[in-house]
Amino acid sequence: MTTPSPHSFAGCLLAISACISTLLLSASSDAADAWPVFRGPTGNGIAETGSSVPTEWSQEKNVVFRTPLPGQGWSSPVVADGRIYLSAAIPLDEEADSNEIPYALSLIILDAASGELLKSVPLMEQTPAKSHKIHKKNSHASPTPIVNGDRIFVHFGYQGTACVDRDGNLIWKNRDLFFEPIHGNGGTPILVGDKLIFTCDGESDPKVVALDAETGEVAWEVKRPNDAQRTFSFCTPTLIVVDGAQQVIAPGSDCVLAIDPASGNIIWQLLYSGYSVIPKPIYHHGMVYLSTSYDTPSMLAIDPTGHGDVTRTHLKWSLNKNVPHTASMLAYEGLIYSVSDGGIAICVDAQTGDVIYRKRIGGGFSASPVLVDNKIYYTNESGVTTVIATGREYNMLAENDLGERTLASAAIDGNALIIRTADAIYRIEE
Repeated sequence: MTTPSPHSFAGCLLAISACISTLLLSASSDAADAWPVFRGPTGNGIAETGSSVPTEWSQEKNVVFRTPLPGQGWSSPVVADGRIYLSAAIPLDEEADSNEIPYALSLIILDAASGELLKSVPLMEQTPAKSHKIHKKNSHASPTPIVNGDRIFVHFGYQGTACVDRDGNLIWKNRDLFFEPIHGNGGTPILVGDKLIFTCDGESDPKVVALDAETGEVAWEVKRPNDAQRTFSFCTPTLIVVDGAQQVIAPGSDCVLAIDPASGNIIWQLLYSGYSVIPKPIYHHGMVYLSTSYDTPSMLAIDPTGHGDVTRTHLKWSLNKNVPHTASMLAYEGLIYSVSDGGIAICVDAQTGDVIYRKRIGGGFSASPVLVDNKIYYTNESGVTTVIATGREYNMLAENDLGERTLASAAIDGNALIIRTADAIYRIEE
């Protein structure tokens, strides 16, 4: 773990003295319309009451701005205090062979109203010696930043984690947790009290790690207690509260763990068959819902009130058809909504697991859907967003095509939709 140095790669960033009050349970912002973490303020992909984004747009209609972005990355945008934050891997040698390119792993800051690029802040260098081949749908900057008060946490998986202030000044950096990845980085951390918690599920020795959010030092590590043959996964944990006690739900290959965030103790675990787990779990009406695998995923509904190995006792139902490999699910008013990588949207009764409808909406899907004002926005990898109404009847309201590759999940800023494509970022608003 390192602190700023005037000779560091970050480039003359000076250490600042910081005294922070007790960190909140989840990331927060002064702006009421903020989307400060992956999947929004509550981490479930649902906008707060009062937001109303456009149902229809095109490359010209209802586009406030389209700002080209430096580098590459599939981290999702977050919004707080009138700014958009995202990460990117910016090539430092455009002439190098594709496998020998060094990257500046950077934080990008834009004005949320105008789209003006305010800063590109290099946080660490990814050298060719520590670069690994990535999946064709991955990037070297896929985890999403977290904004909490005056601090921003930027994670690059096996490459390391940094904390900066709102202007990009470095507070701390930890590169001590390097592990051998498969297909690159992926999962985003979550902030729970004074701990930044994330998964380290690589080629071997998969684990869940908590850093002290104020210093960047390791607070605890939890090894996954199973013998998975393929140990790599890319999942973002989810925080839930059960009977007044916090649990961090952390799926990985062949198992999901529920961890006490204060101590790192395992509360319960449930075993299944599956690897390369990506979707973030959701919590609804006292049940945990997750997807188990990349190749042949199952959707599981789990009662989180148990202790120890709950594989035989607390699995309430499972679903094995048209389950998402990549996109996270939505839960709203007793229904689960999801879209498979192949473009089949399903609506499932959260209590019983019964499928209410299946509908092919077309295209490949990686981005997680968002829900605003009783409307669900599914954006496919070609930049086409299908808008459907919530409810037990399938009701498509619109299809909107930006014509650009899109794998990042959208953010909501008041009455605007913020969409990142391969080359740019859009603000969609009437």
